[in-house]
Amino acid sequence: MTTYMANSSTVSHQWYVIDAKGKTLGHLASFIATRLKGKHKPEYTPHVDTGDFIIVINAGSVTVSGNKEDDKLYHHHSGFPGGIKSVSFSKMRDKNPGQMLMLAVKGMMPHNRLGRQMLAKLKVYSGAEHPHQAQQPEQINIDDTTK
Repeated sequence: MTTYMANSSTVSHQWYVIDAKGKTLGHLASFIATRLKGKHKPEYTPHVDTGDFIIVINAGSVTVSGNKEDDKLYHHHSGFPGGIKSVSFSKMRDKNPGQMLMLAVKGMMPHNRLGRQMLAKLKVYSGAEHPHQAQQPEQINIDDTTK
């Protein structure tokens, strides 16, 4: 008996749409990371990209619990002394709503070439419209974990 190992020629990628309106940031990011990796599929293989394409709409309507709206900070550094910049969650939502979801999912992905390849399959839009109608994406609800 041999163990099944998926490879790039045998994997099929599906397209799904997730409406982020009213969803919690961490719960949504965890669900998306699992789908991008392909861990929900029986043919999951750690060294192969077996995940699906995910389109997230209404990313600007994501919520957080507690005081994170004002207390949560996103940092980045220019590489020069004193070059750290910080932006609060509420300002990040106003400036670039999709970026906070991308950063949350990126932190849950493998930090290597395969992780970057998987993350490229995530498409985030702050509004309700997306340009991927030709792929015929299927609507998925994150509350329904049987899918």
